[in-house]
Amino acid sequence: MNIINKLTLRHLLQNKKQTLVTLIGVIISVAMVMAVTTLGSSFLGLMQKQTIVDYGKWHVMYKDVNTNQLEAIKHDAATNELIISKDHGFALLQGSQNINKPYLFIKAYNAQGFKNFPIALSQGRLPQRADEVVLSDAIATNAKVTYKIGDRLTLNVGQRSNTADPSDKDLVQNDQLRMNNGSSTETLTQTTTESYTVVGFIKRPVGEQTWAPGYSVFTYVDESMMDTNPTVDASVVVKKVNDAVFTHAKDVAMTNDIGSFKTNDSLLRYFGVMGGGLGQTYNSLLVIVMLVIVIGSISLIYNAFAISVSERSRYLGMLSSVGATRRQKRNSVFFEGAVIGLCSIPIGVICGLVGIGITFYFVNTSLVGALGFSEKLTVIVTPLSLFITCAISIITIFISTYLPAQKASKISAIDAIRQTTDIKLTSRTVKTSKLTKRLFGIEAEFGLKNLKRNKRRYYATVWSLVISIVLYLSVSFFTSNLQRSLDLSQKGYNFDIEVVKSGENLTIDERLLQSIVSLEGVTDYSLIQRMNDGFTWVNGGTIPTHVKNYLTYQNGLYKYNLSVNALSEEKLRAYAKQIGADYTKLADPDHPSAIIIDATLYSDEKDKFIETNGIGAKAGEQLDLVFADENEKETINKVELAAVTDQFPMGIVRGSFQVNLVVSEQVFDQLAKRNKDARAYSGIYLNSKDPLKTQQDIEEMKDNLSVMNIFQDRKLSEQKITLISVFVYGFVALITAVSMANIFNTISTSIALRRREFAMLRSVGMTPKSLNTMLNYESIFYGLKALSYGLPISGVIMVLIYRSFMHSFSYGFRLPWTSMLYVIVAVFVMVSLSMFYASAKVKKANIMDVLKQENI
Repeated sequence: MNIINKLTLRHLLQNKKQTLVTLIGVIISVAMVMAVTTLGSSFLGLMQKQTIVDYGKWHVMYKDVNTNQLEAIKHDAATNELIISKDHGFALLQGSQNINKPYLFIKAYNAQGFKNFPIALSQGRLPQRADEVVLSDAIATNAKVTYKIGDRLTLNVGQRSNTADPSDKDLVQNDQLRMNNGSSTETLTQTTTESYTVVGFIKRPVGEQTWAPGYSVFTYVDESMMDTNPTVDASVVVKKVNDAVFTHAKDVAMTNDIGSFKTNDSLLRYFGVMGGGLGQTYNSLLVIVMLVIVIGSISLIYNAFAISVSERSRYLGMLSSVGATRRQKRNSVFFEGAVIGLCSIPIGVICGLVGIGITFYFVNTSLVGALGFSEKLTVIVTPLSLFITCAISIITIFISTYLPAQKASKISAIDAIRQTTDIKLTSRTVKTSKLTKRLFGIEAEFGLKNLKRNKRRYYATVWSLVISIVLYLSVSFFTSNLQRSLDLSQKGYNFDIEVVKSGENLTIDERLLQSIVSLEGVTDYSLIQRMNDGFTWVNGGTIPTHVKNYLTYQNGLYKYNLSVNALSEEKLRAYAKQIGADYTKLADPDHPSAIIIDATLYSDEKDKFIETNGIGAKAGEQLDLVFADENEKETINKVELAAVTDQFPMGIVRGSFQVNLVVSEQVFDQLAKRNKDARAYSGIYLNSKDPLKTQQDIEEMKDNLSVMNIFQDRKLSEQKITLISVFVYGFVALITAVSMANIFNTISTSIALRRREFAMLRSVGMTPKSLNTMLNYESIFYGLKALSYGLPISGVIMVLIYRSFMHSFSYGFRLPWTSMLYVIVAVFVMVSLSMFYASAKVKKANIMDVLKQENI
């Protein structure tokens, strides 16, 4: 080790406080990068495991393949595991007590299929032959039909068809039972007689929708049985999951003349494999977020090294006076950066992992409990995440030390010893407006002159504040848009169960309503009367251009579907208060009024989710609500729009190219009388602690009720949104902490370096009160300057983030006004606190001792 490096090490050890501050700054930066990369890999790992538990482990499924095609798929270079499955069809379940679920649904898997798909044994064993089956436990608990291991079943297995509509045939398990007047209108066609032996029982499969008409029954199939199964479905687990999955599957299908295939997009997206707009969104957002983090880290570390070089300027000047070259002085700073990096990068990596581990420990309780996840978050550290963290940290330290090193190499011996390089005074440089002194006093003028006379330090502090503002606002905007996009991609259900009557009388009376809402487990409900056959003609000037292609056009007007929904008095009062509408106006049947939910959501031909306003309605307008009878004679109803909103009450969900009217029961009755051919019906929308139990209780009422239980879809949507919220707000908290540390470190150190300046002012008579006033004004100047740069830069980054989301989504741009207000307040609070803390320490020093001190 040469003498310069030895002196640098000695300087670091002698100046323990500043060295510690620099180390902490780099450790925070490294820990932040490590936390972000680990957070990403751990989140994806959790979603991979949870998706596999819920829907099975497979990447590509080839439909209806024959023996030769199956052999080609099996020996394909990309195939790691091969799963064979076959939908045999449906058979009537004799003695079923659930009229909405009269079938057994028989499906076959090979041994790998039973391993890869979520089939959980509760008793017995899995099938090993084609004449063996396992039955769902729900057959006994829900259908009230009991079997035992060893029972022999003889079933007529066929395909479902709707006798009321010949075109409605080949119905699958996820198609709800077709009913009329409380009775099924279905029949089984193409039936064959099959016999099975019961060898076990399984828990109700997660993938079985609650409205599925068949109870799951699984049997066995493998390659040796292809003579009796001409075609099967072949699901593949590929060896390497990457973007080539899509193109390779397409090539395999074309080469082997396979009619169709599908990819497991739900699982692939969590491996980072996304096609089209979603992939562009993910990649562009990743680049923007990492750039913001790197720039923030560079700012944090740069300030630490810049301050260190400023403190060492006299020491570097003395080295120069005894013959140190520019290269040696520059390398001394690089060497300091290397030493700091060697010490701080390993510690930062460990701190990041420990912090994430502690976070996961507390989050897992909510995941397993409140959110219903079966899998837990685990810290997943990949070689790539470690490499990225170390590479970003090394590059960040190098960039952070480069400018200070260049500055150090140019310090001459005389200037460094006299310490005149930072402060260059001219009358023009420190000139201030006379208005400043008149309005705010001599203290404000001194504060402004102090900033002007040392612009490098001033701009370093302002830059630190600007970076902190940009970091917080960018991440806050990113998180809010991430939640908004995720919400759009989900179905938007705000209830667990929908109950409607079937048959001729579609009205739910008070007796039936009370018997349902009083069931054990029901937590909330909404009764809605609805007519879905309405429409209106709208001038094209108020309709978004991209929506017009999907609407009927006639005589310069566009046809828009309307749904009329009547809430009960209690629910309507609460809803009207929520959106700021006048309930008394809505309840007046002589002057029909309605709230319009003027929002629509649809997916275009590129699978891009687009949220937009509907007809461009305005409060106070008259709307023509049209209903047509069976002879196409139209009845026009004039309705005044009492309020326009985009908020949905319980029981009403977003529809494509449809807007919803919310009216009182009085207005609804009037519309129903005027439009007798309009199909009106009632629906009860429930939330329940135990949706499956509530569904079973309702079905047992046998009151011509049709039950749609969508709690699984709703639960999945809420799980994703809540989990994303936990991660992103945790990230916001981390960024906020780093920003606060950055501001505090920069300002407090800057104030500490001005001890001689403050001692001089005190020596010529400045009182502690005046000194405080001067520092307060400096805080205001710092804050205003930082906000004048930080807010516009944040706005540009927000636009870039917004445009990234627009690859897959389309919705209006919203500035995060609340976050901006927080930032404005936080900037002044943090600057003031940092100034107060640093100045309090400075004021305690003896004036003569400070003035005699050669260096800080």
